[in-house]
Amino acid sequence: MTHDEQDLFLAEMADVQPLVGNDKSAQHQRQQVTEAQLARRAAAQASSEQQEDQLTLEAVELVDPEDIIGWTRGGMQHGVYKNLRLGKYSVDARLDLHGLSVAESRTALLQFVSDCQRTDIRSALVLHGKGLHSKPFRGILKSYLAKWLPCVPEVLAFHSAQPHHGGTGAVYVLMKKSPREKLENRERHQKK
Repeated sequence: MTHDEQDLFLAEMADVQPLVGNDKSAQHQRQQVTEAQLARRAAAQASSEQQEDQLTLEAVELVDPEDIIGWTRGGMQHGVYKNLRLGKYSVDARLDLHGLSVAESRTALLQFVSDCQRTDIRSALVLHGKGLHSKPFRGILKSYLAKWLPCVPEVLAFHSAQPHHGGTGAVYVLMKKSPREKLENRERHQKK
């Protein structure tokens, strides 16, 4: 800003008086939704829709109803995955997909993962059934779940459950730490 522009600005602002302390109006202004908040909400909605688009409803490779399924994201410690396979982590949440269509299951799965992240749940059980009597093919929902779970960024690993948790009709799912848990972990380790 040049010296002339600054003088012009100060001349224009010379008669401006500060508002008398009206706390109610200041509080009301803070409670109004800002453009940034609206943009974040729109981005979250778009992200959810984009994630649902990544979980295909097209034909997938079929898995036999009795097959054990599992997957892990790269970099996971062997012992962590082994404990998941053996059902050694507590099951903090359950999702039962029995009786749902493939499209309903996809929506329910994404909502479930989102809820788990929001409530800091890391280990869950998804009951999909074996699909022994599903039509036109056996094991349809199990096959879709095996395809979908690696596409969900919050999922670190999954594996068919132990017999007492549903065996090959269910999967244990291990999820990433929520952003809040990550922050708490960083703060805890920085104090040492």
